[in-house]
Amino acid sequence: MSNGLSTGAVCRMEIFRNTNFDFLGKKWYFISASAVLMLAGLGSLTLKGGPRYGIDFRGGALMRVKFQGPPPVQQIRSALSSKISGEITVQNLEAGSNEVLIGTELKEERALNEARRVMTETLQATFGQPGPKVDFNNAGAGALADRLRDPLQRNGVNLSEQQLQDLAKNMLDYRDRARSGLVANFDGLSGVPGVTPGVLSTLKQECYLAPFAVKGVEIVGPKVGKDLQRQAIMATLYALGGMLVYIAFRFEWIYGVAAVVAVFHDTLVTIGFFSLFNKEISLTVIAALLTLVGYSMNDTIVVFDRIRENLKILRRERLESLINKSVNQTLSRTILTSGLTFLTVMALFLFGGEVLHGFSFALVIGIIIGTYSSIFIASPILVGWQDYIERRKRRRGSQVAAPVSNVKEREGARKGSARAVKRV
Repeated sequence: MSNGLSTGAVCRMEIFRNTNFDFLGKKWYFISASAVLMLAGLGSLTLKGGPRYGIDFRGGALMRVKFQGPPPVQQIRSALSSKISGEITVQNLEAGSNEVLIGTELKEERALNEARRVMTETLQATFGQPGPKVDFNNAGAGALADRLRDPLQRNGVNLSEQQLQDLAKNMLDYRDRARSGLVANFDGLSGVPGVTPGVLSTLKQECYLAPFAVKGVEIVGPKVGKDLQRQAIMATLYALGGMLVYIAFRFEWIYGVAAVVAVFHDTLVTIGFFSLFNKEISLTVIAALLTLVGYSMNDTIVVFDRIRENLKILRRERLESLINKSVNQTLSRTILTSGLTFLTVMALFLFGGEVLHGFSFALVIGIIIGTYSSIFIASPILVGWQDYIERRKRRRGSQVAAPVSNVKEREGARKGSARAVKRV
């Protein structure tokens, strides 16, 4: 049975066919642009005393708070700045969520729990209701049960201790699950099991509803933050070292050097952009940088693999011309994969919210830089090494240049024999 395709045929989507762009002829424009970006980034890092690390690395407290309406960011920052020394950050989360992340930088371990208490009390004093009543939206089950125990008895609502604990738990389950932690009206609790008119009346007498709810608090000590900094740097360096070893084994050492230099360039440029735009480097950004390292390395290996194949076929071709042909042959694949990935991370950058902003920003910059570095940074290193070998040969009066090759041949005995490379 024939379906219009011969057996074993493979359908491929291609945007470009038989292109012949002189990529390496434009390499100095891109190398110059990379040099300017790297110098600008390094200059910014030097002037600012290094990257701007997030609380993950500096140490501090991070509180997630939800408001009934749009969060008053400036009012929150002003209220906390008068109570807590050091940098205070207030960031909106996803659009329409009415949530903010409040961060404080603290240098001492013992100050962390105190900062958590001060942050909660300051929010209650600023946006809550002063007085003896309990804030229902931020109370725990134990505190709520203790508050209602005697008033319920005085109002004629007799509950056993277990019934009281179950009642408090049911009401807070409704608050957290049905109302996302923020109840706007006590009357909505009337459908909760155990909430009778007497219970509801007592609840209104003893509690009030603050217009905010603390959704969670994270605390990172300064020592832990320093350890995370060191581990993040070592993870990146180990990744680069492992890739250098792999490519040196899979291709040749000069290919490994070229690929690692290109990826290191991508990482430095991306970090430079973070400094230029005054953005924080957090654990999610480190995850993005490691993702970028793998993505950029994969793109470079695809180009190198085509170069290796062409070295076996086009033996008499000049290396620069051969690399141009290899890049043109992989151009369609590069545009498809990089373009689709770029659209995905751009959507994440635009609609992912504040929490994922740093992660997506790193990937948006990294994909652009990583795609062109495979062509205009890694490939020129191979050409430069080829030119260096040819100059050495000419100085020695040799008649045969030694181009970069992936086919390792040896003549004569193993020890003391020179590598024979096929002329490109």
